[in-house]
Amino acid sequence: MENHTLKTDYAGKRGALFKLAIKTSLLTVLTLGIYRFWMKTRLRRFYWSAIRPGGIPLEYTGTGVEKLMGFLIAVVFLSFYIGIVNLLLVFVSFSLINSNLAAYALSFVGLIPIYFYAQYRARRYVLARTRWRTMRFGIEAAAWPYAWRAMLHWLATILTLGLLLPRQIFWLEKFRIDRTWFGDQKFTQEGRWTQLLPIAIHMYIGIGLTIAATAGLWISPASASLFLLSVPWLFFGFVHFQIQSFRFLARQKRLGANIRFVAEPRTWRVIRIYIFGGLLIWLSVLAVLVGLGLIVGLVVSRVGPEVFSSQNLQGMFADGTASKPLVVAASIIAYFAFFIFSGVLVQIFITMPKLAHYARTLRVLNTAELALIRQRPRDEMSSAEGFAEALDIGAAI
Repeated sequence: MENHTLKTDYAGKRGALFKLAIKTSLLTVLTLGIYRFWMKTRLRRFYWSAIRPGGIPLEYTGTGVEKLMGFLIAVVFLSFYIGIVNLLLVFVSFSLINSNLAAYALSFVGLIPIYFYAQYRARRYVLARTRWRTMRFGIEAAAWPYAWRAMLHWLATILTLGLLLPRQIFWLEKFRIDRTWFGDQKFTQEGRWTQLLPIAIHMYIGIGLTIAATAGLWISPASASLFLLSVPWLFFGFVHFQIQSFRFLARQKRLGANIRFVAEPRTWRVIRIYIFGGLLIWLSVLAVLVGLGLIVGLVVSRVGPEVFSSQNLQGMFADGTASKPLVVAASIIAYFAFFIFSGVLVQIFITMPKLAHYARTLRVLNTAELALIRQRPRDEMSSAEGFAEALDIGAAI
């Protein structure tokens, strides 16, 4: 390639995403959730095709059938775990301490490694179904080694009240990246976890202020005012650390011998997306509710408020004019309609702008070596993201 620096662009359109998200969400509700596997597949294809390194779009080749079959396999396994293992735990718990609390606690702890196992498996499936310039991505099978490492790192982070979060982020990222491939070339995560510590300063300050405010409540209720400072600082600190750690880790990644990456997402840009996107979502929902209220008010003014009195409504149910199941069905439809609408708005005002910002601030260096990369074998991944779907951690794009 003549150009040794490759820029990434984002070509997705809000209107097209809105139509796709509305259509697939409605189909998911009408099929009682079954279509969600195809919904996620179609949304991923939209987002992948919108991300264009060097003007060449990514490709997502996953299918809804793969995801559905993987989900069913995972449900069978989890049904066995929840049904048989939990039954044994409850029996032992009652036999030893005459209580089922220990059984529930052990059951929850037993799900933690499966949770991390599912995370890694979901990542492996997505990479196996992602292509660029016809070359496949992939990641080695190491879900269980990742699961126990993730448990230990999370335990260390919790015991240190978040102080070792940079260490956790770096080593788990390194574990994943050092096993990731593009074609026949392997990625490598370089750097040291201590290089993330300066980035975490604001997060540490937010954690310290929040701990101080919580401890101060034992001394004086007036200490609660400190939360007005600690909570926003903690929010900013976590967002800043998330973005800047991504920026640092991207610069420390290497593909093959010399291909490098430069990511330059900006903290305040992402915060503005969260704030203004959230504001637009709530204003849109409020506008819909106000509109529905005006429609109801217009109907009441036309037929008269006495029609909707409690006596009339009770009489309608009593003589069969109206049916309680119909009211229940209408309530369920309204409930799901609210979440469909809010979910679509999240895609439009938060997910898409954030993804576009990350894509447009990414560059690939030393791209002449891309021409030397050869195809890798296809990873079948027959169970797809089944465990992630069953545990409801695979909903993210």
